[in-house]
Amino acid sequence: MMEFVTGVAWLLAVAWTWKAVTAAFGLPRIPNLLDARFDREPAGNPAITVIVPARNEEEALPASLASLIAQDYANLRIIAVDDRSTDASGSIMDALAERHPDRLRVLHVRELPANWLGKPHAMTIAARDAIAIDHPEYLLFTDADIYFEPQAIRRSLAQAVATSADHFVTFPTPQIKTVGEGILLGYLGVMGLWATRPWKAEDPKAKRDSIGIGAFNLMRTGAYEQLGGFEALRMEILEDLMLARRVKLAGLRQRVAIAPGMVSLYWAAGAMGVVNVMTKNLFAIFRFRIALVLAACVGLALQCLAPFAFLLISQTRVPAVLTLLAIVALYALSARHSRISTRYAFLFPAGAALFLYSLLRSALTTLRAGGVMWRGTFYPLKDLRKNITPLR
Repeated sequence: MMEFVTGVAWLLAVAWTWKAVTAAFGLPRIPNLLDARFDREPAGNPAITVIVPARNEEEALPASLASLIAQDYANLRIIAVDDRSTDASGSIMDALAERHPDRLRVLHVRELPANWLGKPHAMTIAARDAIAIDHPEYLLFTDADIYFEPQAIRRSLAQAVATSADHFVTFPTPQIKTVGEGILLGYLGVMGLWATRPWKAEDPKAKRDSIGIGAFNLMRTGAYEQLGGFEALRMEILEDLMLARRVKLAGLRQRVAIAPGMVSLYWAAGAMGVVNVMTKNLFAIFRFRIALVLAACVGLALQCLAPFAFLLISQTRVPAVLTLLAIVALYALSARHSRISTRYAFLFPAGAALFLYSLLRSALTTLRAGGVMWRGTFYPLKDLRKNITPLR
């Protein structure tokens, strides 16, 4: 039995070390748009329309839209979509549009059609409006709680044009205000490197390595139309991830960049705030299949918690230490773009426990309710399962 346990400890040590080594070589290859060489104008001065869907975002919306209006790239228009808001979001948008009519216009959604999720619907009608009126060469889909430094879109668009990107993602920087947020978001950042290798996003052969982030999905308009836009993802909770997967599977060019602090977001207040945000999404990642969730929980417990238990056993202490050193290295590498302190590596087990709780909570909450409540609308689980996006 001890030989088996020791073997498992060494397998984990090898796997984590390999992940750290590959990340050490791969992550530095991702361009940092803060470098002076990326401070340039997009070749050809292409038009871009930024699409901001919002429902009940009155607190974050003013700063987010103001940061977009203040962008230093002239050939830019913004469409804000009031998606059935019951707070002051719509009036905030209208007031800003009245002051900046050449930069911002507003669409109001009063009713949601059947067989649509609110966010894909809002982005779809905005994209149609942009294509018909602005004729942009690029569309940027973002969220209503994202803050942009003035040069963010210019630098990102210039790199997208220079690399002939069909889909371009600039990684947002999370704002950390409490230890609990740092624990969970630091854990997510490191474990995300197991889900996909961002340095492989541009490799057309690496089909599983796709990057989609709702905070910054920049699309060439022709590529967006080729894929059927968000209309093809009308019932997809993970519309950003699925869009990225469709880009890779279609053989289109995907590019990514980091720019610490240039695009930023605040997830939620405290660890439980982040857990609440993930409740809607996590079960969807596993395509609403409880067997996959349970298998993932077992695997994550083994991968993330067992090494710390192995520290207590003399025969497994060496591989456990190697595993922990690899985890610390991954935190240090991720800090280059996330700005989450490497010190959170020592709270990695707490992050794993919080994530496992979040995953189980997401599945059980959805199963108990028989569906998901999102943007004020309840979606039955049977409808979500029936409309899972086919990837091939």
